[in-house]
Amino acid sequence: MNFLTLPERTFGNRTYGLTSVIDFGTPIGELKNILSDYGDIIDIAKIGIGSAYVTPNLQEKVNLYKEYQIKPYCGGTLFEKCYYQNKIPEYLAYLSSLGINWLEISNGTLDIPLQERLQLISQIKDDFHVIAEVGSKDCNNEMPISDWKKEIQLLLDAGCEYVITEGRDSGTSGIYEKCGTVKSNLVHELLKDLDTRKIIFEAPSAKHQMYFIKEIGPNVNLGNVKLQDVLVLESQRRGLRSETFFLEA
Repeated sequence: MNFLTLPERTFGNRTYGLTSVIDFGTPIGELKNILSDYGDIIDIAKIGIGSAYVTPNLQEKVNLYKEYQIKPYCGGTLFEKCYYQNKIPEYLAYLSSLGINWLEISNGTLDIPLQERLQLISQIKDDFHVIAEVGSKDCNNEMPISDWKKEIQLLLDAGCEYVITEGRDSGTSGIYEKCGTVKSNLVHELLKDLDTRKIIFEAPSAKHQMYFIKEIGPNVNLGNVKLQDVLVLESQRRGLRSETFFLEA
């Protein structure tokens, strides 16, 4: 259908307006059905936490995502586990063997110094598309707004394709308060000086997604989206839900 005037969306091989889903073990058969209907509105797929290491038929899943031009990558927890055990070279070889050329560098669980992360990015950015994550999974770990801004910019300058703002799949840490409300002062400060087309905001619930759509627009990059929610999210982006009904075309 094309008779309504709706907010314009980026399309094809998008560089912004991204929908990044999180896969916590979706069975292959179910995934095939989801992608056959909704594959064209998904851009990136994170195989969540460290689950890629124990996922049955992982190669088949990676190939399936790539068949639909969706970029698969492994959750940052797996990177941190490899970092903790001094297995980064083995991890990079593992990703290459799977045909995964996107990689997340995070410090959500470990406190990896920023300079070490920047050095890692400089070492691997010619072989992988790097996504970095800023913020802690510990809801009691408060990071000053100035540090958020500085770290995001330094990571982008070092060669990251995108930077993710931590929010967890629960929406209760990082850019969110313990109760799940958005740290709006933090978000407003990030919007002042940074290129939001390079930031992926983790937004696991419809409430979180609608906040960012209304603050930034229909082509905001959103992450930690549940596979079963992608059509509802696309409807929200296009002003086809009450809360986003009056988005300008």
